[in-house]
Amino acid sequence: MPVVFTKHLREGIKRGRITYTIRFWQSARVKVGGRYPMDDGHVLVDSVDTLRRREITQKLARESGFDTVDHLMQYAKHGKGDKIFLIRFHYLRPGAWDSPANGDA
Repeated sequence: MPVVFTKHLREGIKRGRITYTIRFWQSARVKVGGRYPMDDGHVLVDSVDTLRRREITQKLARESGFDTVDHLMQYAKHGKGDKIFLIRFHYLRPGAWDSPANGDA
């Protein structure tokens, strides 16, 4: 699964308070319009952009569900990836879609 959210973020995502995430990958693992399972619904990707490290601010960290940039970085950076991706998304509740999931990026 290309996008996995830690348990402490899921309620904020479901309520629409968290609508983007930062990931360090070698290449994008999600696509715009892709729908990816999360709990009983799906996350629908609205946009995927690249960022520079200096663009990751305290405000960005808070708005993506983390207390600090360091906490966000610990979550976002794992593995060999060195490209930074900003992924905007929204949550689809169960039954809020009418076609099969297309999350196989």
